Amino acid sequence: MPEPDRLRLYGEAEYQAKSWKGLDTRIIYKAEVNQKGDNPRFIVTSMKEASPEVIYEELYCPRGQDENFIKHLKSDLSGDRLSDQGFLANHLRMFYACAAYVLHYELRTKTLKGTELEKAQPSTVIMKLCKVAVKVVEYKDRIKLHLPRSCPFKRLLQHVTEVFYQMPILRPG
Repeated sequence: MPEPDRLRLYGEAEYQAKSWKGLDTRIIYKAEVNQKGDNPRFIVTSMKEASPEVIYEELYCPRGQDENFIKHLKSDLSGDRLSDQGFLANHLRMFYACAAYVLHYELRTKTLKGTELEKAQPSTVIMKLCKVAVKVVEYKDRIKLHLPRSCPFKRLLQHVTEVFYQMPILRPG
């Protein structure tokens, strides 16, 4: 269903350069006008079966989302730090980045469900939950972390802590 201040139309055209003997190319276009202005998109494809809207919405746009996942892995979780000369060292670094992504995904979809971070990127989750100034007080049998009174994410941190506290502890063996 279109938004009230947005108009979107799909269409297609055939194109063949003179040097392309027998190769027809399909140009899919999305013409959109919204509050920010014109937003045209063009896709060149050889697919003949699907409608322009299906090709754009179900094939092209999800590909962009996949690229976002790769960006999160590389930028936010250091998946691009593969500069070691040895294959195994780089393999281990990539494994750690992938494991961090799985942990982020599980945290976001289970623990943070229904919160402002439910759909957040890894860098946002790290900034709001991990990079927080606290006062550390060590006792004989425990460590307490005291948040500042003005912590903007205090409720969110309390929610995450309560969820973690209720999880069963897995013991080896």
